[in-house]
Amino acid sequence: MGRMQMELHTGIDLAVELLRQPDRAALLGCATAQLERAFGLSRSWVLELDASGRTLICPALDADLRFECDDFSHPFAHVLREGKARALSSVACARLDHAGLSRLFDASRGADSIWIQPLKADNKRTLGMLVLCGLDPAWDDIVGQPLYDGLLALIGLQWAAHRDRDDRLWQQRLLSRSLSSLRDTETERQKSDLLARSLVGQSRPMADLRAQVIRAAGSQLSVLVQGETGCGKDLVARGIHDFSARSDGPFIVVNCAAIPDSLLENELFGHTKGAFSGADAAKQGLLAQADGGTLFLDEIGDMPMALQSKLLRVLETRQFRPLGAREEVHSDFRLVAATHQPLQTRIKDGDFRRDLFYRLSQFPVRVTPLRERTEDLEQLCRHFIQGYREREGRGPLGISSHALEYLKQYAFPGNVRELRNVIEFACVQTPEQEDIQAEDLRLDTLANWEDTTADETDGAAVPQPGVPVLNDIDDLRAAAQAFEAAVITARLRQYGGNRAQAAESLGLPKRTLAHKCQKFNVTETG
Repeated sequence: MGRMQMELHTGIDLAVELLRQPDRAALLGCATAQLERAFGLSRSWVLELDASGRTLICPALDADLRFECDDFSHPFAHVLREGKARALSSVACARLDHAGLSRLFDASRGADSIWIQPLKADNKRTLGMLVLCGLDPAWDDIVGQPLYDGLLALIGLQWAAHRDRDDRLWQQRLLSRSLSSLRDTETERQKSDLLARSLVGQSRPMADLRAQVIRAAGSQLSVLVQGETGCGKDLVARGIHDFSARSDGPFIVVNCAAIPDSLLENELFGHTKGAFSGADAAKQGLLAQADGGTLFLDEIGDMPMALQSKLLRVLETRQFRPLGAREEVHSDFRLVAATHQPLQTRIKDGDFRRDLFYRLSQFPVRVTPLRERTEDLEQLCRHFIQGYREREGRGPLGISSHALEYLKQYAFPGNVRELRNVIEFACVQTPEQEDIQAEDLRLDTLANWEDTTADETDGAAVPQPGVPVLNDIDDLRAAAQAFEAAVITARLRQYGGNRAQAAESLGLPKRTLAHKCQKFNVTETG
């Protein structure tokens, strides 16, 4: 009676300890420790079935120690197949020459026999394998005790309960992630719909571009936008700003190609009063103005080498010193840069710093040229027609299918900017409330103009008013200026003398165009 009471008391204490374990790993660790103490074992382990149910693993010894359930070169596969426990001597295991078994015996503290038995839940589901190690043990006496049966039953029940709880938690987390993913997807779709108002196009490249813009906007990484002239790199930069957490901050644009090298550093860094001759007042640079917002460096490929090294330091520290200042200024800005130039080629030529390129292109974005997404032509045309009607208060209704097919035959070297110019010119030629026709597009005039320096007849280019033919050029600088003046004259004539539209179509600031008009004596009427 005393022995039965002692076993009962011991069993209750062990059961209470098992029930207190917070998770499966703690439960199995407690269970093996209890079995070793209660039955004088040298070592014990629980091999767990993995999620697939095809492999036994031993986390307590080594998570990389695995026994495949369909590999009958070890006894665990037989025990699982038959569902019956068995004992194995160290001599018998040595004859099997199995690396996994040898590993277990090496860690068993000198055991000469092991007992292996499936561990099951109350619903007969196999959870894993129990491995007991002993020194000349009487296994029948150990496994025949009511305490042993009770412990195994409780271990199986608790293990199954922990696994079910883990499965529920995993399913809840999976559901939560799925719902979060759905919300994120819906949010991205809504943002993409808004972005499609400026980055127009239904093609796959444009959908991918809008997704990239939204992802870039959600980070603080520096973005490098690359693409051909006129493809909308400025719209990409604006979209990154507008959909970022900095959208309420300033959006500062710097065209590195339009500002003379001697003035660019002053524009970026600013200066103090008296920093140089003529500095009658302090001037805040664009870096400081971009604090809390986005700095857009357009045509970064044209930045002078000397200034590139200074910019690199600013990007690394967000600190800079205005010209003439003694102390540095901090500016918290997000950088977006853009270029149509192949920066890798410029790096090889020694015109662009490799380390600056890597710093700029933390998040690279490439804009696909219009000729590779002609399916966007119709939507772009209608977008530009609508913009023209809203600005002018009149204009054509749309564009004919014949005109669209005509547009698809053209390569558009100027990309979307060129298409907009073509459509707006056609809007002027088209009677109000009618559709633009192919003859209104004047693509033949454009093509002839673009080929003036390429088409040759008997070694001479087709002449244009004010531009010398190739064979007659004896002053390259004068010829280049004459050609530039002819381009500006034609573009001003196209836009009825509107300098703002002409400058935008040529990718120039208005003040730069005005300076060139004065320099070349170009008038609005040509």
